Amino acid sequence: MRYANHFSTLVTPQNERADSRQVQNSAGGFTFELTPQKRLERFLILGCEGGTYYASERKLTKENAGGVTASLNQDGAAAVEAIAALSESGRAPKNDPSIFALAIACGHSDPAVRRAAEAAVPRVCRTGTHLFQFVSAVENFRGWGRGLKKAVGGWYSSKTADDLAYQVAKYQQREGWSHRDVLRKAHIDGLLADPGHRAVYRYVVSGADGMGEREVKRKTGATSHFSGQELPEYLEAFEKLKRATAAGEAVSLIGAYNFTHEMVPSALLKSPEVWEALLPRMPMTAMIRSLARMTAIGLVKPLSSARGTIVERLGDAERLKKARVHPIQVLSALLTYRQGHGEKGSLSWSPVQQIVDALDGAFYSAFDAIEPTGKRTLLAIDVSGSMQSGVISGVPGLTPQVGAAAMAMVTARVEKNYHVMAFGHQPRDLPISPRMRLDEVCRVLAGWDGGRTDCALPMIYAGQNKLSVDVFQVYTDNETWAGHIHPHQALRVYRNGTGIASKLAVVGMTSTGFTIADPRDPGQLDFVGFDAAAPSVMADFARGDLTPA
Repeated sequence: MRYANHFSTLVTPQNERADSRQVQNSAGGFTFELTPQKRLERFLILGCEGGTYYASERKLTKENAGGVTASLNQDGAAAVEAIAALSESGRAPKNDPSIFALAIACGHSDPAVRRAAEAAVPRVCRTGTHLFQFVSAVENFRGWGRGLKKAVGGWYSSKTADDLAYQVAKYQQREGWSHRDVLRKAHIDGLLADPGHRAVYRYVVSGADGMGEREVKRKTGATSHFSGQELPEYLEAFEKLKRATAAGEAVSLIGAYNFTHEMVPSALLKSPEVWEALLPRMPMTAMIRSLARMTAIGLVKPLSSARGTIVERLGDAERLKKARVHPIQVLSALLTYRQGHGEKGSLSWSPVQQIVDALDGAFYSAFDAIEPTGKRTLLAIDVSGSMQSGVISGVPGLTPQVGAAAMAMVTARVEKNYHVMAFGHQPRDLPISPRMRLDEVCRVLAGWDGGRTDCALPMIYAGQNKLSVDVFQVYTDNETWAGHIHPHQALRVYRNGTGIASKLAVVGMTSTGFTIADPRDPGQLDFVGFDAAAPSVMADFARGDLTPA
């Protein structure tokens, strides 16, 4: 009997444990488990909107909430700082996961963790919408104690009166909350505030008609009389805008006070003149989100000045970075804009080709700048069935598979010595190129079904074809199970066979807690898909400037 046919420490089927540290993934294969900190980072960037092939949105949310708690239990202060820092960095496409994680931290059993989380509220909740999301979420984890009231009150008092007036006008109501509701929950004493803040608070609670004289009952039972307050000029103009019925009146107010499209009455947003007045000072993210509407109403068209303004802004990498425009926001706009109609509703438009091209370029610019490494790089994209399920950041059509191809092109555009391949249960060359426009790359990948998942195939493929690879970049959901050898074992076989100290960069495209990278091997490292910093950090890893902690 050949006992070695049944057991080996060098080659193990993926549906069997090859290392005592491995855990079973959702597909039944064995992989390594992410540390709580790594799982927290993956969740904060990718979220879990739409779920995955193996887990519903609800199930994945509960799993990631457990991961957030595990990270807080291990080192609460570090976890809260990670939540706040990542939220501020612009590395994540949406702030929702950071807000949710902060709400969990605010309800933690350790008072020190709660205090750290409460102090971080202004860092994570930078807009009125963020604040409304937070107060909606935090009530699931705690009541309105003194610390929470102080933290939410601090959000208002930390802003200048002018900034607060802007927030109040732009974000009037979200998530079933209004500023009036929040102020009453937080128990802010507007009488103790400076006159500017006091006027804004009075406007929020009583409206424009309630700015006159009033009497206030103190807690002691005594009654105090207060004279009326003047409505701040900005809010007075906003009230005029709300009542405006003519486009010309709205244009004049927008020019004088820099009002945003959220503040303009819906009926007037059908006017090209109104959008023309909004465009010069429109924030980058708002401009990208509004491309379809501005095209549909005729403001953006071939040879128009608006088209020129938009193309110029999209081509400004510094402006994109300063505005924290995330690559997914650009990719979402590109996928929607080039098709000429939305996923919902009846809005349709004729795409302007220069806008499509500008969005394509802006996608690459929205990532951190990458210096070419000169390393021989194999870009391996998982096209198995599970990579076609779910969406990244709630973007229709942006499956983990399509997102993987888009991310791989960021590296391919910079590196000269690369090859792109796909794998499921068998390897295959992938007919995509950085010379193709991004939406073309996405169309090529859409619908590719590679069947079962074998993440060892990139290394096997390189060995069989005698390819010299310095760095394997594998884009996957880590739900591997179908191979006769584990990925980390296949890497070891490749290294031994070629004499190349190849590195493995594993790019996780879903927020699960699994990885094919062996955490004890300094030549293997995890990265998060669609982290705006991922391509540049992977380049550092390839050069040897970055090693696992």
